[in-house]
Amino acid sequence: MAEHEGADFFGIADLSSVNEIIIEQGSSFIAGYPEAISIGIKLPDAIVEALPDRDNPAVAANYRHTYDITNLRLDLLTSKLASIIQQDGYKALPIPASERCDDEKICAVFSHKLAANLAGLGWIGKNCLLITPEAGPRVRWSTVLTDAPLKVTGEPLQVRCEDCNECVGICPVNAFTGEPFRENEPLEVRYDARKCEEYLYDSKDHSNWNVCGLCIYVCPHGKK
Repeated sequence: MAEHEGADFFGIADLSSVNEIIIEQGSSFIAGYPEAISIGIKLPDAIVEALPDRDNPAVAANYRHTYDITNLRLDLLTSKLASIIQQDGYKALPIPASERCDDEKICAVFSHKLAANLAGLGWIGKNCLLITPEAGPRVRWSTVLTDAPLKVTGEPLQVRCEDCNECVGICPVNAFTGEPFRENEPLEVRYDARKCEEYLYDSKDHSNWNVCGLCIYVCPHGKK
């Protein structure tokens, strides 16, 4: 169904190994689900390739529209999947594709890239995004948490960034340190989310946001 509805990526993750991380970011309520269905939709290359010209109003408008529509497509899809799972007698909780729950931590209630990583769909890059072998970081993600006994599709891929620091060098606010992802280290070792936040948003209520995405654009795994 996910593929029929337009998903480019699909995977199942076992969340038991990251229970403490989930509780720290969200709550024990979120941690009550042992598995995650990860859904991804690839952003159009034409939109991403235009990001260096993001000061052009047309480029910025197209990117914002694509971003919003892709998130809507993901939310509709995860809602449908959750309904089907519930009809079969299991619990299912669709997590919005883009919805912040904590302004201090600058995070959502659950990490979509965590689920995609555990499902074997990619690895966490130096830009702190999920990097897929097929499309690099040019993918938007959403998740359905469930207790349905689904078969896990994979395991985290080995990090393939190696000596590449393209995303680190292109960031206009130097938000990335260049340190590779390590499970036992906090996000702050690799990424200053506040710098990115202040650059993107020029209003306290987030009603208007600037376009960047250069770390998505420049990744060699997305360009190939």
